[in-house]
Amino acid sequence: MVVARGVPDSAAVLVPHASVGVGAARHRLIADLTDRGLPAVLVDDAALVLSELLSNALKHAHALPSGSVRAAWAVRPDELLAIEVTDGGGPTRPRQASPSLTARGGRGLSIIDALAADWGVRGAADEVTVWALLPVCREAAEDTAEDWEFDFDAVEPL
Repeated sequence: MVVARGVPDSAAVLVPHASVGVGAARHRLIADLTDRGLPAVLVDDAALVLSELLSNALKHAHALPSGSVRAAWAVRPDELLAIEVTDGGGPTRPRQASPSLTARGGRGLSIIDALAADWGVRGAADEVTVWALLPVCREAAEDTAEDWEFDFDAVEPL
């Protein structure tokens, strides 16, 4: 993997709990991953996964106490790209649905399941994080260690 010098290996942003935040976060992710020299196909998949996670959070969950949701991404030492979105929780836990062919929605987590090496949900009633792991290279797809966590020392508003 080629990583540009001086480009941080992770980012965390506060996204407004409104649809306008999805595009801004997606553009930031694309710029960050492109600057790191990651493959275009991975950048495209990551942008789609982030968009789906944020859209689900906006539709089904409350904002964090800040009025935002938190989006984060990082290239892990095991060559997996971790993407996660944390919100204030909602009346239900995120789960993969089986919508009818004519349904207008309900496919977001199925899309993530198809693109990611692994994904899941963690948290409590007042803060829920949905995460996905995308392989940076083919070998990383076979090793999806779940022990790794983001370091949120600096979360910046978007």
